[in-house]
Amino acid sequence: MADGTVLMAVAERPDDGGATAGQLARIAEELRERGLRVRWAASAPDAEAVLRTEAGLAAAMVAWDLPPGGTEEPGGAAVLRGIGRRLQDLPVFLVMADEGLRALPLWVSQSVVGYVWPLEDTPAFLAGRVATAARAYQEALLPPFFKALRRFQDAHEYSWHTPAHSGGVAFLKSPVGRAFHDYFGERLLRSDLSISVEELGSLFEHTGPIGEAERNAARVFGSERSYFVLHGDSTCNRLVGHFSATRDEIALVDRNCHKSVLHGLVVSGARPVYLVPTRNGYGLAGPLPPAGIAAGAVAERIAAGSLTAGAVSPRAQYAVFTNSTYDGLCYDAVAVARAFAPSTPRLHFDEAWFAYARFHPLYAGRYGMSVDEETFPGPDRPTVFATQSTHKLLAALSQGAMVHVRSAPRAPVGHERFNEALMMHGTTSPLYPMIASLDVATAMMDGPRGRWLLDEAVAEAVRFRQEMVRIGRRIEAAGDRPPWFFGVWQPDEVTDPVSGALLPFDEAPAELLTTEPSCWHLAPGTDWHGFPGLTDGYCMLDPIKVTLTCPGLDARGAVSEWGVPARVLTAYLATRGIVVEKTDSYTTLVLFSMGITKGKWGTLLDALMDFKQLYDEGAPLDRVLPALVAGNPARYAGLGLRDLCREMHEHLREARLVDLLDAAFHRLPEQVAPPQHCYQRLVRGGTERIRLRDASGRVAAAMVTVTPPGIPVLMPGEGVGTQDGPLLRYLGALEAFDRRFPGFGSETHGVTREDGTGDYLIECLLPDGPRESAGPVAPAQRRGEEDARPVG
Repeated sequence: MADGTVLMAVAERPDDGGATAGQLARIAEELRERGLRVRWAASAPDAEAVLRTEAGLAAAMVAWDLPPGGTEEPGGAAVLRGIGRRLQDLPVFLVMADEGLRALPLWVSQSVVGYVWPLEDTPAFLAGRVATAARAYQEALLPPFFKALRRFQDAHEYSWHTPAHSGGVAFLKSPVGRAFHDYFGERLLRSDLSISVEELGSLFEHTGPIGEAERNAARVFGSERSYFVLHGDSTCNRLVGHFSATRDEIALVDRNCHKSVLHGLVVSGARPVYLVPTRNGYGLAGPLPPAGIAAGAVAERIAAGSLTAGAVSPRAQYAVFTNSTYDGLCYDAVAVARAFAPSTPRLHFDEAWFAYARFHPLYAGRYGMSVDEETFPGPDRPTVFATQSTHKLLAALSQGAMVHVRSAPRAPVGHERFNEALMMHGTTSPLYPMIASLDVATAMMDGPRGRWLLDEAVAEAVRFRQEMVRIGRRIEAAGDRPPWFFGVWQPDEVTDPVSGALLPFDEAPAELLTTEPSCWHLAPGTDWHGFPGLTDGYCMLDPIKVTLTCPGLDARGAVSEWGVPARVLTAYLATRGIVVEKTDSYTTLVLFSMGITKGKWGTLLDALMDFKQLYDEGAPLDRVLPALVAGNPARYAGLGLRDLCREMHEHLREARLVDLLDAAFHRLPEQVAPPQHCYQRLVRGGTERIRLRDASGRVAAAMVTVTPPGIPVLMPGEGVGTQDGPLLRYLGALEAFDRRFPGFGSETHGVTREDGTGDYLIECLLPDGPRESAGPVAPAQRRGEEDARPVG
């Protein structure tokens, strides 16, 4: 491995001149000669700062009598506890000044690998002990596949297999190739290997170091079996959907789903029955309501479905829903599994944005793999799949993802059969650095270090949330400027479960907010979240997904006389190099991942304050958004920032865009044909692209998803409805908004804009083709019990 660092946490400094200080300095010099760096810390606070900032520690020498940092216990005790929280198995040598072993607490012996009396042995011998322990720690630190990949690369063997660039050599034979080689470096290119390298194992056979890495991931993520997938959570969703429901079987689908879930239905030929989540006044999609997933409600929805009459069985084979949602809403996983159990034997948690949930107590019981034999005993427990974009909020390369499986007897998942589906959707040319990143991301979350990484992310999110509230109150109290500021979507007050005290959010102890899940529960009927029909503890807001709110609208849907549309704010933030995750009409989402720092969120606070000042002083738009004005001079020249916000807010209020979205979302279109049938027509010329104003009465051939908010409003095979129906009114309002405010248009998948006019065009089935029916009907034979199907 690369050289590591040794923490020397002792009161003496190298230049103190004493005998012990001189001996420690000589030990440090010996360590450097063995290729190790040394970081000195003369107090417990100094040592704790090194622990926070130095991830490359390979060993530590800690003096028990280290000066403390304002606590009564010895400084060495605080450092040992910090190492235990941060760096599992780091070799620690306790530096002793006398024969004080008897006075040490018993736990200390479990935290160290040895003791050092600096004056009793030679510096070379003591440094050798530390160096040997450091090298062993570094070797053991590497997870299975990454370790094997490093060993293979260090062997410097010639490549006689694909890829043709042969470790990057081919790039060196071309000027542009040389630029590519120099930019990415030889190490990356040497690790881009062929599936023919047997000693690294097989991604499809799950052998060798790859198989060992997947088994390690299963242990760390708490699954029965885990699979590495190299094309993101989208491929994971298609894979699980394809395996879990076959042609003309019923699938229960959260309407707040990613488009890849639909693609799984297209591939499998399953017949969807859509479940509708709640929505609030901001237009944010909430959880599926408890009443909506109860057995009776699901049975009614299946019975009412226009596609279910031709299904193989009236019982659903599969259910899929989003956890957590884009905006950070996560379910009580066991409660949801128990609710769905009478309706389906297979349950799929789409956890694209939630791979970290297992590693922090705030999320206990909120993720798919928490549904197991202990939390849900008995024969009714469904098989559970969890699909995760490991790269989104853990430290993996883009597209790195995993499928976690916990099989149940009522719908067993045989590895060989599941692997057939995996091979259909996988690649025989995997990128080995991506596999290594999944292996490393797993190792990073293993044990105390995973908790420590998430502790930091949660703590920084809480600090930012509280500071936003405090700034708003300071502005209001100052009286020297207009009394408005941006808000944060979160509880106004929290309850301390120990004392029962009700505390304003910004005055609550940070420790309470970072450790107590009830602080983040969506209590039934509470105004701040605005979602109806919830029960105690059913849903929780994830603190690291921070939704900023703008003046103009609240969670109950009340519209103000004036407002600051979020699209204007995020356009300004982009000029400051701040790219947010998602923007709705009056909300914008920022993510506090493991890479967050105070400096990073401090720049966001500064930008928000600057926007307020620019708005309050009526700054000209060409100063605030110069590129927007330069690109659309006829539309925006001469306007001020406040003028643009006023125009856009009035347009949104008059168009009732959020209300129209709510209506379109809750009154689902009529299902006319299965998604697979629509795809067959699409690729065989049985569709046409038409304008919205001509789409009344037609049947959609492709999904329409509007971002914001990123939720499908129209699925393939659904009727578009009448011109005055909720769907065409909503899409028409979006079309009008895009025309009036160029540069702020929505990203609408499934919709193209006609050149010149800007008219919305959508793909519909041809009316003069074969009748838009449910497609080929499965044999009339009915399965007596859906759980008996030998799918795995």
